[in-house]
Amino acid sequence: MLTNQTVVFLGAGSMAEAMISGMVNTGKIPSEQIMVTNRANQGRLQELQDTYGIKGVSREELNFDNIDIIILAMKPKDVESSLQYFSKKLKPDQVILSVAAGVPANCIEKHLPEGQTVVRIMPNTSSMIGESATAICPGKHATKEVAAMVMDLMSCLGTVYLIEEDKMDIFTGIAGSGPAYFYYLIEHMERVGKECGLDNRTVREISAQTILGAAKMMMQQSETPAQLREKVTSPNGTTAAGLEALERHGGGRAIMQAVKGAAKRSREMNSHYQR
Repeated sequence: MLTNQTVVFLGAGSMAEAMISGMVNTGKIPSEQIMVTNRANQGRLQELQDTYGIKGVSREELNFDNIDIIILAMKPKDVESSLQYFSKKLKPDQVILSVAAGVPANCIEKHLPEGQTVVRIMPNTSSMIGESATAICPGKHATKEVAAMVMDLMSCLGTVYLIEEDKMDIFTGIAGSGPAYFYYLIEHMERVGKECGLDNRTVREISAQTILGAAKMMMQQSETPAQLREKVTSPNGTTAAGLEALERHGGGRAIMQAVKGAAKRSREMNSHYQR
């Protein structure tokens, strides 16, 4: 049972915090069984400990004998050095989860003892409120039982998708980076709303509620995005004018290029670690 598992986050950045928040809020794993460490920032560890009731420990204090799940939550460039630091401390039954974008499972596996279980995961920062779209990709030593356990664990962060590793880059472009695209959209809606006399708080709430409503329509209705868009768009109406402006200024192409750009960067990172 997950309530009997102990988890350590190696890395204490925003993604680690989002995942910790999701786990603590759902009670999937008791907060006292969650640990976090980083290389040197004791202040950050204390902050997470005070906020979520977890344990912030230094790398030197970390006892790997009492850990079931190890989550690699550091920057991709730091993965190799971290693996070298703790690989000899591992037990065969421990599961390694990696949120490091662009770092393939086989790259992680080659720095670990033979047969060590690795699963790549890609949540997004909406984990903090239990609304992440999260992908998991089991490594070559991960059994179906381990994959099921990881899906169960990640479900506390939101909706989970089991995908093949060669689809991880495009998933990153859509879901991993996706929240930033919507925040960027609201930034610009907020700017226009302010120019037209609305205060920031009001236009922010209007914009966020509009996106939330549209998202719920997508999840609950059978129509395609195009069909739902057409339902909103009356000929020569306000929505048509807005969509025409989007098309004229390359809005659709910009969205596609954003997803492709993020996926391309993920592939570039992947190829770097495959060398």
